[in-house]
Amino acid sequence: MIPFVDLKAQHAGVRTEINDAIQRVLDSCHFTLGPEVTAFETEFASYCQAQEGVAVNTGTSALHLALLAAGVGPGDEVITVPFTFVATVSAIQYTGATPVFVDIDPRTFTMDPTQIRAAIGPRTKAIVPVHLYGQPADMDPILAIARERGLVVIEDAAQAHGAEYKGRRAGSMGDMGCFSFYPGKNLGACGEGGMIVTSNPQFARTMRMLRDWGAEKKYHHVLKGYNYRMEAIQGAVLRVKLRHLERWTEARRAAAKRYDRLLAESGVSTPVAMPYARHVYHVYAIRTAHRQVWQETLEAKGVQTGIHYPFPVHLLPAFGDLGYAAGRFPHSERAASEVLSLPMFPELTEAQSAQVSEAVRSLAATSDLCAAGA
Repeated sequence: MIPFVDLKAQHAGVRTEINDAIQRVLDSCHFTLGPEVTAFETEFASYCQAQEGVAVNTGTSALHLALLAAGVGPGDEVITVPFTFVATVSAIQYTGATPVFVDIDPRTFTMDPTQIRAAIGPRTKAIVPVHLYGQPADMDPILAIARERGLVVIEDAAQAHGAEYKGRRAGSMGDMGCFSFYPGKNLGACGEGGMIVTSNPQFARTMRMLRDWGAEKKYHHVLKGYNYRMEAIQGAVLRVKLRHLERWTEARRAAAKRYDRLLAESGVSTPVAMPYARHVYHVYAIRTAHRQVWQETLEAKGVQTGIHYPFPVHLLPAFGDLGYAAGRFPHSERAASEVLSLPMFPELTEAQSAQVSEAVRSLAATSDLCAAGA
């Protein structure tokens, strides 16, 4: 069976380094925040071309604190997309603000900038573009609109570690950029973790207080805060993995090129890497109108797949109170019904890529014959 993600293969290559890093933390007995986390903040912020990093316990916490630092709260509105993981929208609601959706560009699965102006109202406070699947949103027009209207831009870069837009790293273009280090991410912890990067020192100062119960120093609580601190072991592990991230990223990009080549002229809709982007392929998502059959058949052929994501947020029962009906965001809804993610990880071999591609090509040919017969 070819796995969708092979974390064991990745861990095997860095096991000794990670074991040494964890032992260093155990020996120090400094288990929360501390020097390992501080060092990781500096190193990751530099990698993202930002001045400051604020490490937290999850990517969701990163989004929450970035919104709070931007002054988002009850009565405000925040523009984002419905084709994303629910954490993007939940973090907005945690602040008491209301998410306002715009549809995606069907080529990239990211925010369509042409729809933003119509969504801006008197209560709009921020825009949260999502760099989905490892490709940055089209940031220049988004940033231009934000500057024109005095809006804060918070990049949801949870799937875009090392991605670039016109040479600028994901997370460095807006006022703040938020990352997740969930284990399956391009840069994944041995557990949970998150980070906000920014070049605004005031935002960084506010978020550092908010993550640690609002304390400026011990027992001096300036703000009403949260327990969102990163554990030292995760900081140490992520420092090790960050040193390998560029190599892993290039391996992902090479695997994507193999898929592109092997699936060319098959009729399969493959990812579109925009000319402005360095796509880092957190996910390699194809599209098919026969997704359930394809997924079941590929599984039977020894190929695991994933779906990111099967429902747009506005149609999930948990977010029915937002009042959006089916048909409101057609590109998001169609993508949610068609996307199918193929195996993608740095250690994916040429033989595995060929096996996956042959199985997909066979399905595409069969589907074409069925469609022609119908």
